[in-house]
Amino acid sequence: MNTNESAENYLETILVLSQRLPVVRSVDIANELGFKKSSVSIAMKNLREKQQITVTDAGFIYLTESGKAIADMIYERHQLLSVWLTKLGVPEKIATEDACRIEHVISSESFEAIKKHVTTSN
Repeated sequence: MNTNESAENYLETILVLSQRLPVVRSVDIANELGFKKSSVSIAMKNLREKQQITVTDAGFIYLTESGKAIADMIYERHQLLSVWLTKLGVPEKIATEDACRIEHVISSESFEAIKKHVTTSN
């Protein structure tokens, strides 16, 4: 997993957790991803430096506008690719895992073509 892919995963996780929890903290991210809290802390520092998240004094993590834009893009890719692969007959667990890998490397052109195909063929 490259640095960008890792950052995208963290941003997507923060987005997903923020839909489920009143506030998101490093410990929530660590629990969700099964990572050590120390690894998550380093990642949060990097995302803060890139101004993709803000962290309050109480340790609550919020996506900035740029962080949310990336998270939304990755989440949309994840959702659509998972559904598409499942519809093609891929078992759900494998479809979700593959979508998680594909979402980071697919070009926007290829994704848009798949999206157009999926949404017009329903």
